Amino acid sequence: MENHEIIVRIAHSGDGHYAEQITEEMASSAKARGTGIAKRSPEYVQRKMEEGKAVIAVTPSGEWVGFCYIEAWSHGEFVANSGLVVSPVFRGSGVATRIKQKIFELSRIKYPDSKIFGLTTGLAVMKINSELGYKPVTYSELTDDEEFWKGCQSCVNYDILMSKERKNCLCTGMLFDPAWEKEKKEEPQDAVQDNHKEGETMDQQDSGRRNEGSGANPDSDGGSSGRRRLKRIREFRTHLKLYERWLRFKKYALLKGLKEDNGNQGGGGIGGHKKRFFTFFNLF
Repeated sequence: MENHEIIVRIAHSGDGHYAEQITEEMASSAKARGTGIAKRSPEYVQRKMEEGKAVIAVTPSGEWVGFCYIEAWSHGEFVANSGLVVSPVFRGSGVATRIKQKIFELSRIKYPDSKIFGLTTGLAVMKINSELGYKPVTYSELTDDEEFWKGCQSCVNYDILMSKERKNCLCTGMLFDPAWEKEKKEEPQDAVQDNHKEGETMDQQDSGRRNEGSGANPDSDGGSSGRRRLKRIREFRTHLKLYERWLRFKKYALLKGLKEDNGNQGGGGIGGHKKRFFTFFNLF
């Protein structure tokens, strides 16, 4: 089925019959990835639907396609777009991007002043987040709400998280702060004009490549938001391969360190291997 035929909308109480299928797929996907996700019951997912704090994707015939929901932490200071999952049948269709965009928009409406964050090991999710304006951050910039971190207990990598004193793990923290937009609006006018020209040049270059030989107007998809999005995409693509290698190395080092330390007798403190990597990995 084509992506444009899939319906992506805000979930409601009438979608409750999908809840069990959604939670089963969440658990199955987490197991296949070898990373965790906070376990949620069908009742919890259904409650999110009833509160209007979830986005669901379905086919015109009513077949479930994908899902994501909103959670607020630290008294609303932080918001997480959690539990993104797509039915295996529809993966690769681009629907995950549409769900992420929709849940991001819903979060901005319901929590306009909250920081939106997420933890992920998936490069595809990182790419989507980057296009939405997220930035990689250290764990210290995320919520310190104990209830949020308790959700990591169901992850197979929970021991790594705790051994790092909850300052780092295999997941990468990503954050969107509404204050960044306010800062952009307060930029000096000459800086704004320089950024505008830079974005316009890249926009024209990208549009020219897309429309070469087609006779299309290279400025047809102009606009400051389009230029900013293109800039973010190009920046992410530039660093994607390097970041992918970094993630593989990070996983290898953390898992190797945990294995070595588990082999040491005595339980207290961080082992020698972790001490060597501790400061370095806290940067990511």
